[in-house]
Amino acid sequence: MPTTVKAYAATSATDPLTPTTIERRDVGPRDVRIDIRYAGICHSDIHTARGEWGATRYPIVVGHEIAGVVAEVGSEVTRFAVGDRVGVGCMVDSCGECRFCRRGDEQYCVEGNIQTYGGVGKDGVPTQGGYSQAIVVTEDFVLRIPDGLELDVAAPLLCAGITLYSPLRHWGAEPGTRVAVVGLGGLGHMGVQLASAMGAEVTVLSQSLKKQEEGLRLGAGAYFATSDPDTFRRLAASFDLVLNTVSASIDVDAYLSLLDVDGTMVLVGAPEHPQSVRAFSLIPRRVSFAGSTIGGIRETQEMLDFCAEHGIAAQVETIGVEQVNEAYERVLASDVRYRFVIDTATLA
Repeated sequence: MPTTVKAYAATSATDPLTPTTIERRDVGPRDVRIDIRYAGICHSDIHTARGEWGATRYPIVVGHEIAGVVAEVGSEVTRFAVGDRVGVGCMVDSCGECRFCRRGDEQYCVEGNIQTYGGVGKDGVPTQGGYSQAIVVTEDFVLRIPDGLELDVAAPLLCAGITLYSPLRHWGAEPGTRVAVVGLGGLGHMGVQLASAMGAEVTVLSQSLKKQEEGLRLGAGAYFATSDPDTFRRLAASFDLVLNTVSASIDVDAYLSLLDVDGTMVLVGAPEHPQSVRAFSLIPRRVSFAGSTIGGIRETQEMLDFCAEHGIAAQVETIGVEQVNEAYERVLASDVRYRFVIDTATLA
């Protein structure tokens, strides 16, 4: 029979999140039931809970940065056992048959991957996320968390980490690659660490210099304030890759001017409103303006192993679930270094 677990849910776009209970399906032959220990707070959670990315089906339990311990496995599960340390990211299933799923890019599933929350599972039941005590996920979408990573700092890697790792790998970050990370927040602080570990020359571009010391500590070689008009003149045509992690609208043309010939600016933050770009910001130097989402399951596991090998972890502030609404406001005010993580033991 389905299991009832405690959770925290958004009931409308304007009301605060409140305690609730939800049902998790019975464990099927290929399913893994996970006791959730930590759930990271992603800006996507806030956008969804507040209906900023379109219609949201309420009530909804958000959270797609999940770290925990296997509590039960189905009879056909081969890769996990009770007690294993595991994680779940932004997807809990996909068609498994299209060309993208077959090559390990489930995030681009032709039929649309099934999101950890706000989606509809193959059983027809709406999916609910990680602000809860437990979750049941098919084995193919469960990640193994290496022993070198603590569960609390590993949780944000399941979204923030892979969101930066995937474009860095795709656009070939390596020694000598000049990478600029726009914004030093939940996404940006992961991008700095990952790009640095890959050997790239990393520069942080932030509104002010108030986080400069932290950015340099995380691995950046340089740090500039974008509020200084001289920054864009000094850094013109200086980068091979610019990763824009902010979720607010920016002057895209100004940032494209920072790219050298054949450079690429990649949008990984998701602003609520459309952004414009002038043709002649692209044409003269054959630069590209691109976007990137998360990675597939295989690449996400690769990212976790890479982080464990290189001592990379999210910088977190752990909170009780009753502090979620306050944490949302602090995220919007950029008042966190750099990711909130909910200790789900506080749901008990």
